[in-house]
Amino acid sequence: MKRSGILNAQLSRLIAALGHKDTFMIGDAGMPIPAGVEVVDLVLVGGVPTFKQVVDAVAADTVVEHYTVATEIHEKNPELEAYLAETFSDATMDELPHDELKKMSASCRFAIRTGEFTPYPNVILRAGVAFPA
Repeated sequence: MKRSGILNAQLSRLIAALGHKDTFMIGDAGMPIPAGVEVVDLVLVGGVPTFKQVVDAVAADTVVEHYTVATEIHEKNPELEAYLAETFSDATMDELPHDELKKMSASCRFAIRTGEFTPYPNVILRAGVAFPA
């Protein structure tokens, strides 16, 4: 039995299979996931697990070199925007309108669905490498 880190077997397998530049999404309970993108559905009830809980676990297990958020996060959820900037301080960031972020999610290897119910807690992450490039 695995002792620490991500214990969800599906999510652990998907993270371990990521290659450099592969993308994946962490989103809220209502984020539409395009057909063909594997979903890791962690939501239990509204607010459980939180977006931050999932991001913290993923960030501890995954090298992230870049992330993309919706432009609307600036106005609708600045606290979460600051949290992402701090959590992924070594990564580059860009933004685009929420509708474009949803379209971009179609190219993700997988998507993680959280129980989050706050505005715009959706991020697309791009895997980095664990050694000097």
